[in-house]
Amino acid sequence: MQVLQKTQTIVRYQQHNGKIYYGIVEDGVILQLSSSFTEVVNGELKYDGSRVKYNDVKILEPVVPSKIVNFGWTYVEHAKETGGTANLEEPFLFLKPASSIIPDQGEIILPSIDLTKQVEMEGEVALVIGKRGKNVKVEEALDYVFGCTIFNDVTARDLTKSDPQFTRGKGFDTFGPLGPCIVKGIDPTNLRIITTLNDKIVQDGNTNQMSLSIPFLISWISQVMTLEPGDVLATGSPSGSCPMKSGDTVVVEVEQIGKLCNYVK
Repeated sequence: MQVLQKTQTIVRYQQHNGKIYYGIVEDGVILQLSSSFTEVVNGELKYDGSRVKYNDVKILEPVVPSKIVNFGWTYVEHAKETGGTANLEEPFLFLKPASSIIPDQGEIILPSIDLTKQVEMEGEVALVIGKRGKNVKVEEALDYVFGCTIFNDVTARDLTKSDPQFTRGKGFDTFGPLGPCIVKGIDPTNLRIITTLNDKIVQDGNTNQMSLSIPFLISWISQVMTLEPGDVLATGSPSGSCPMKSGDTVVVEVEQIGKLCNYVK
């Protein structure tokens, strides 16, 4: 079995027979892996010899995590616009349920107006953990990252302003668009994030603007909870979050990763 020495873009996809696989994307073709990246030994991804065309399969969420950890108010201007304060010592923390996740091209379903009247997007870089970690040192933190993907932290803003904690406003079904792929081998600390709403740019930031460094965030959360392979850490949103309505299209683009496109229903 061939060992893939240099991997870049990883997708999770469904064949016509209903079976789900991981694969490496190369020039519009997916090289099918013999297992999930969370089950590999010594970080080696193995190609099982099968190839499929990218456009012939259904691209799914790139990972199904045991937990989605969200770091809030890691950008000063976004904290200000949403009524918070960027803490220079530790992040604001909340979790999203796995039931919130939808893939690229999936639909964001707006809850009843009786539940919320202000749903907004938040484009973010997300880290996918590659190996188990507890009490991780800052200088070793990036070694625990398998790769980077794109996350849209959809938020019922009126609820997060009224609730003492963010679970309800962040946790609705479909409020966690994720994907379309995981890119391995890039530096997450210097990635530009652009979010467009109906082709109009509403967010334009870079992870180098964060008030707390990504290695610090990984180390900090590992003191609280054990990181497991496949866990998703959403690193926070730059300023520009704004309301969405039914019929809108929202695209989060992160350089070196791609575009996450979702439709508001």
